[in-house]
Amino acid sequence: MTPGFHDEELLGKVYDSALMRRLWPYLRPHWRFVAAAVALIPVRVVLEMIPGSLFGSALNHLAGVDRFPGLPALRFLAVPPGGFSPIAWLALMFLLVAALGASVDFARGVSMAVMGQRAMLELRRSLFQHVQRLPLRFFDRYPVGRLVTRLGNDIESASEMFSAGLVALLADLVMMAAFAVVLFWLNWRLAACAMAVVPVMAGAAIVFRWKVRDAFRVVRQKIARINAHLQETITGMRVVQLFAREERNFAEFMRTNGEHRDAWFTSINYESLLTSTIGMAGNLTTAFILWYGARLMGYGSVAMGDLLLFVDWMRRFYRPLQDLSAKYSVMQSSMASLERVFQLLDIATEPEEPATLGGPRAIRGEITFDKVSFAYESQPVLKNLSFSVSPGQRVALVGHTGAGKTTVLKLLARMYEPQAGRILIDGTDVRDIPRAELRRHIAFVLQDVFLFTGDLAYNVSLGRADISQANIESAMRTAHLEEFVARLPQGYQQLVHERGGNFSVGERQLLSFARALAQRPEILLLDEATSSVDTTTEALIQDALHALMRNKTSMVVAHRLSTIQDVDRILVLHHGELRESGTHDQLLAQRGLYWRLYQLQYAVQERSAA
Repeated sequence: MTPGFHDEELLGKVYDSALMRRLWPYLRPHWRFVAAAVALIPVRVVLEMIPGSLFGSALNHLAGVDRFPGLPALRFLAVPPGGFSPIAWLALMFLLVAALGASVDFARGVSMAVMGQRAMLELRRSLFQHVQRLPLRFFDRYPVGRLVTRLGNDIESASEMFSAGLVALLADLVMMAAFAVVLFWLNWRLAACAMAVVPVMAGAAIVFRWKVRDAFRVVRQKIARINAHLQETITGMRVVQLFAREERNFAEFMRTNGEHRDAWFTSINYESLLTSTIGMAGNLTTAFILWYGARLMGYGSVAMGDLLLFVDWMRRFYRPLQDLSAKYSVMQSSMASLERVFQLLDIATEPEEPATLGGPRAIRGEITFDKVSFAYESQPVLKNLSFSVSPGQRVALVGHTGAGKTTVLKLLARMYEPQAGRILIDGTDVRDIPRAELRRHIAFVLQDVFLFTGDLAYNVSLGRADISQANIESAMRTAHLEEFVARLPQGYQQLVHERGGNFSVGERQLLSFARALAQRPEILLLDEATSSVDTTTEALIQDALHALMRNKTSMVVAHRLSTIQDVDRILVLHHGELRESGTHDQLLAQRGLYWRLYQLQYAVQERSAA
């Protein structure tokens, strides 16, 4: 199942057994934490019953009644040892029970939090590893922001299920069931009267649950729109400021922000109504118990301590209901997040490949396209394309926008796979060469240079252990960047800002050449940048490009006339087909498609240079 673009608006079930079965492999190594947390639930239930019994016993003692309210098994707690007054002993027991209860809560919370974080660590690792192995077709249609949400927010939301959801919900259900049993055991008539309001409360909880669900869905829709608006505005801030759109953008943001606020108000109103309804029902039940209990006391069948115990236990019975909506929202949100995460994990990755090279180990650089066809989705890009490039030959790809020039490079690097035909390197089909091995012999210089956050040396070597500092410095000299490095305060250890924002366009282009030179590839694929630079930088780029292509099989998507004139052969593509092939002078003499393209694009560059 492919995740949809609006799945932020979806809400999951409170509990989905299918999702939990899929999550279990991540939980299984940490099952002892789950077992410990579950084992502590009955301990906590018993500890919840003790304080009311101690208070009731103290009250009976003060009233002169020798009677222990509560479970007989707990009576020993109210018997003071010699030398202790009964009231002092009961106070001491109350403090010890409170401390023990806090310790149990701490141990249970830590156990679930540790287990949840360890499981989410493995889930996030699996998801990140999976995303790196997804085909590029997936990234062409799936927004980056949603991928970040899957790896960040959704994993974090799923982890809340362990710290504040699953076991806590189970503990509440066990607590309510246990107190219901002991209340009927203590006085079934009083319990039956007190429980009469529970069906009404259950009905109200169901109604409010659906209202909260709908309100929460609207909240998620609004926050998704806020995030989209923020991302668009921040990414396009230059355009926003240049075209003076600040006020309009702010007005649009405030409208969406106000809708989000109103949606939250609606959600809060429903949650507050549910909480107050449960609280009011609890208070009415307490009042009824006191009224009915007073009548029973008049008959002498109930002591003051028994009545206090019943009120305390009834209050503890209702307390989990007050947290129901919060736990419901946590579980629902966590299940929805898990569903989206597993949807992403279900997307097929690139097929597994052998770890060793299936083709030639020494690449000479001969390239052959044999009747290759390719389409993005349903749009054909290459149609029955065939050509050959000799080892060490420099070839330029030219053509109108959409002719398929960049696609040729991407297919050769196996960023995509052709739907028909074969691509050969030294006579071996590239599909028989593992991608990792193939790309050790290929350097791909993209039109949009991407620099990572880190230092300058790392952005040249990209962390490859086989690229030494000497190789980095040699590549930088060849790319005419030695003066640039000398001007930097920290040299090769200079930190690179996000996407290389602290470097100019020309410097980033030269850095991409140095990155390719450092890899010492046999095949160079270059999608030449269209960005305009100053005359001095242009000369440096052209000289570095000439050095970059020396003694390599080179395929260049060319936009500069000087690059086209420097290559051995030009391939002219039109609507995904090879229309012309030859040198610059040969193709101009034919006065065909290349000649017309030259008149439109390159003649201006030639006149400007003259």
